[in-house]
Amino acid sequence: MILSITYTQPPATDLGYLLHKNPSRPQTFTLNHGKAHIFYPEATEERCTVALLLDIDPIDLARGKKGSSGDGGLFDYVNDRPYVASSFLSVAISRVFGTAMSGKSKEKPELAEMELPLQAKIMMLPCKGGEEIIYRLFEPLGYKVSVEGYMLDEKFPEWGKSKYYTVSLEGKVRLRDLLNHIYVLIPVLDSEKHYWVGEDEIDKLLSHGDRWLINHPEKELITGRYLIRKKRLVNEAFKRLLEASDVADDEDEENEPSQNDQTERKLNLNQQRLGTVVAVLKSVNAKRVIDIGCGEGNLLSLLMKDKTFEQITGVDVSYSVLERAKDKLKIDRLPEMQRKRINLFQGSLVYRDKRFSGYDAATVIEVIEHLDENRLKAFEKVLFKFARPQTVIVSTPNKEYNLHYQNLFEGDLRHRDHRFEWTRKEFETWAVKVAESYGYNVRFLQIGEVDDEFGSPTQMGVFTL
Repeated sequence: MILSITYTQPPATDLGYLLHKNPSRPQTFTLNHGKAHIFYPEATEERCTVALLLDIDPIDLARGKKGSSGDGGLFDYVNDRPYVASSFLSVAISRVFGTAMSGKSKEKPELAEMELPLQAKIMMLPCKGGEEIIYRLFEPLGYKVSVEGYMLDEKFPEWGKSKYYTVSLEGKVRLRDLLNHIYVLIPVLDSEKHYWVGEDEIDKLLSHGDRWLINHPEKELITGRYLIRKKRLVNEAFKRLLEASDVADDEDEENEPSQNDQTERKLNLNQQRLGTVVAVLKSVNAKRVIDIGCGEGNLLSLLMKDKTFEQITGVDVSYSVLERAKDKLKIDRLPEMQRKRINLFQGSLVYRDKRFSGYDAATVIEVIEHLDENRLKAFEKVLFKFARPQTVIVSTPNKEYNLHYQNLFEGDLRHRDHRFEWTRKEFETWAVKVAESYGYNVRFLQIGEVDDEFGSPTQMGVFTL
């Protein structure tokens, strides 16, 4: 099994400094079940490629190591493990590139923190579920992905395609991020591990998934497969992910500009957003509220703490997200009177649903930007024509404010799952048209620190009949 990484920015041989591996000196590392060889097939000023070749002993896997206290090998004699990119390769990456994965470089510290033009190729990667999953996992991380598939047997095409692929990734990314993405996602795609998965695997996942996993649209698939679907471990991982995300501004990949005194603690943007929603709901005397696209239940949690709200409902398209909301709200442990106030159900905001009706107010917070724009018409009819609550609160990012985020380039979106982001004019044009079409009035609020030229990071429309 081979992993190769190519750097194309002169002097390209700086790749050796970042990996702590000299391009002129091949190296071999002894692993538990084989050897890892590091060498450079090419090393010029314009282009430098490093290759990790993993040589697994198939006899050792079947029989077990000599002198081992175990009762046998890891796998049957006939298996694909010595020849495919699996958890063995992830272990090898961690073993030979561990320092690079941490982002440390004594000689080139500034380069280690830069996004670089990098290409990676993973040979013979097993993928349970087909090549579509490969795109779903890597494309949201910003990579251009190409996949080469293989027939089970070229002499017998009727047998169909194999589950093995050669995957090429290309993008402008920090080397540490590329290594960590590959480390986590190889066993996720394979959906198998060669070692016991326990509590320490949660630490590995959260360490190597730091800052990108919580915002990945396939975080449920990644977490479930990485922890081989051990429900207790998966639940604990999501609990820790959510705790970390609350500290780091919860839903969005937003880093507040640090222009103010660092000792002055401010509410993060998500807290300001949700606080404004609650204030608006109370100002219109809403008693029955439905939160469409409720996610893990952050707004529901605030509403439950206020006895003003007599009936609270959360809706999300993802069943597993609703399960986490249920855990966060501790619904099973609530007193009976409290439990009667809260209701969760699975549903889509682009399909008419009778359960959406009968509420004083509906909230749609940081949701519409996750829809394809051609689905907005369906959303408008579902909410404003058929459900028709007295008040509708819709919030969405203000695209103009993105200039304040140093980690975003021109044209980038704040979240990898956003399908669009609107300027203030675009949002107001849409909102006014919706209000006029369905008999509502609309007013606009700005959430977060307001820039005189670019407005606030979040824009909100409050629709009332």
